[in-house]
Amino acid sequence: MKRHFYETPNPTPLMRIFWKAAGADQFILKRSTYSDQIKYVCMGGIVIATGAMAALAGGYAFYTIFEPKGSALDSIVLAENIQDKLNYIHTPTVIMSTLFGLIWGLIIFNLDRFIVTSTGKGDGTEAITSQELKSALPRIIMGMIIALTISKPLEIRMFKTEIDVKLHEEQLQQQADYKTKVEKNYKPFADAAQAEVIKRELEIQDKTKLRDIEQDKLNTEIQGKVGSGKEGDGPAAKSIRASLDRIQTELNELKATNTIIINDKKKERDEWQQKIKTELNKTEQVAAGLDGLLERIRICHRPDVAGGMVSIFITLLFMAIELTPIFFKLMLIKGPYDFLEENIKETLKAESGIEVQYDYYKDKEGQQRDLVINHQAKKILDEQAKILASQTELSDYAIDKWKKEQKKNIDNNLSDYIK
Repeated sequence: MKRHFYETPNPTPLMRIFWKAAGADQFILKRSTYSDQIKYVCMGGIVIATGAMAALAGGYAFYTIFEPKGSALDSIVLAENIQDKLNYIHTPTVIMSTLFGLIWGLIIFNLDRFIVTSTGKGDGTEAITSQELKSALPRIIMGMIIALTISKPLEIRMFKTEIDVKLHEEQLQQQADYKTKVEKNYKPFADAAQAEVIKRELEIQDKTKLRDIEQDKLNTEIQGKVGSGKEGDGPAAKSIRASLDRIQTELNELKATNTIIINDKKKERDEWQQKIKTELNKTEQVAAGLDGLLERIRICHRPDVAGGMVSIFITLLFMAIELTPIFFKLMLIKGPYDFLEENIKETLKAESGIEVQYDYYKDKEGQQRDLVINHQAKKILDEQAKILASQTELSDYAIDKWKKEQKKNIDNNLSDYIK
């Protein structure tokens, strides 16, 4: 609008986009001062920036959760050339992460826009009163929650290299612990089966040695090297032969029994060893499962990675960005834009026949309330009430006339009514 004392600058297309993001009225801002225009450009810029950061954070969090798991050091950050970097990128997950990030960014953008536009301007002074703070508390809490959801994924991306190193150490420890647990859970059964095999084989070996000893005695006796010194199968040789036959019979029976047990125990031992081998092959997969979003956030909070204070300051930074528009509106001094907006609102209410009597009464809790009178609706209600009253009066009159006519007919033709 051009005036002899002041000319309102024409907004650029980018300024209009920021105004929309801040929920400001372009019609009024075009007729307001440049300072008011810049206020809402800055506010809209913060809302758009928050939505963009939310899109990045949501997309990265989604990719971290659903990317193929592996060693933490098998990272795109540590790749030496572009081709190696591309090999570490899982394209389907990137596509899904991009879509999710865009949707998440739009959701946060819409929430921020609602929070900013629904936050009032307070009493129009720089001071934030306790009542204003109390009224804005729900929006402040929502803003803090949004800031947390944005800050954590971006935080773990900022310290990704340090996190990968510590996470790899934990993965190696996880592998060692898992191997220990596997051996503790399965190895005793395999060892027990192997011990039984050894025990049964030793029984056969002991009995075989005993038989061999008796065989040597028999051979020595027959050759006449002991006893009477005569060669041949004498009484002593027959006694030794009987003992040898008995031991051989026991050995045959022991072999028959123990061979079955040995075969069963060897099979059982092999099965347990195969289970151990199968479970040990899963150690890398189990350790890779440690690479999750929650684990990375936990490592990021460790003093030897990002440090507790660094993490807190980053979170506070995002909270400050998120909550700035809310506190900005509470501290906003009323300017031409605000008065023009109020004037338009009051004019629209007047044209629609709406009267507001401010602080007209107190409710049960002692709060001042406004009395809203809808004159247009009241006018329609009054007209409808009068029309209905007139219709009732005319209906009563018509019924009275009809009753009189019926009475005349009865007087003139009484016999037609009484049978």
